[in-house]
Amino acid sequence: RAARGLADDCAVLDWPLGLQLVATHDMLAEGVHFTPHCPPASVGWKLVAINLSDLAAEGARPVGVLLGAGFGQGRGLSWARELVRGAGQALSRFEVPLLGGDTIRSGECSVFSLTALGSVPAGAAIGRSGAAAGDDLWLSGDIGAAGLGLRVALGDSFGASDALLLQRYRRPRPRLALGLALRGVASAMLDVSDGLLLDAARLGEASGVAVVIDSGAIPLSDEVRATGVAVAELASLGDDYELLFTAPVAARDAVARASVSARLAVARIGTVAAGAGVRLDGSTPPRLGFQHR
Repeated sequence: RAARGLADDCAVLDWPLGLQLVATHDMLAEGVHFTPHCPPASVGWKLVAINLSDLAAEGARPVGVLLGAGFGQGRGLSWARELVRGAGQALSRFEVPLLGGDTIRSGECSVFSLTALGSVPAGAAIGRSGAAAGDDLWLSGDIGAAGLGLRVALGDSFGASDALLLQRYRRPRPRLALGLALRGVASAMLDVSDGLLLDAARLGEASGVAVVIDSGAIPLSDEVRATGVAVAELASLGDDYELLFTAPVAARDAVARASVSARLAVARIGTVAAGAGVRLDGSTPPRLGFQHR
């Protein structure tokens, strides 16, 4: 209803008293964030999912999105319809309305952007800066599949697991239910977009602490284990969009209840300590993850 039939230039939202606005904005550029041969429906899905993942990491409930679509050369109406269909699939799956946006021709390559709006009770947004020495470090789901899926998209092969790995890369699942369930439980949280190690370093830097990770506790799917890729390398791959969070030791039962409520497994993969940086099995990793330029 806020879009008012797309008859006006603006959407008009009712915002209940006592709630704070949470806003995020991410972009996908052809040749940088998706390959030219990626199915357009998957591009649309991923554009929505990565922004909703940011809301999940704040413990926010999605309210609506605004989509900007810049279609490059060679992208005709059928390609555009497929991108919109994929975005619509994600919006329907996570029950989020499209409030509006804009469409242009963008020159040689396609570029897409999305602004996602969410809400939290006043003071309930989780953020990255609340971790304290002695907290547990937790991770939802498992890692590595999406990063290996990118390699499949670029021409590598891991055998029978290729289709599943590619699906994990192209169709991430924002952990919205878990983010909501962790309000008042997690002391700090972010989503793992650029690699577990790099995002752990960001959480530690924001909180002024060191993050200590046990590689043997990092959850991996059977398909990822079967590839034989080392855990340290998997932990540096991006596009997982799982939630990495900290919580006091006394909150372990509450974390378990949040996991059950969200129907998503979580694993305790380390601890928070005084100091700075990331340690994996007691050492500084040689590579953390993908760095944006």
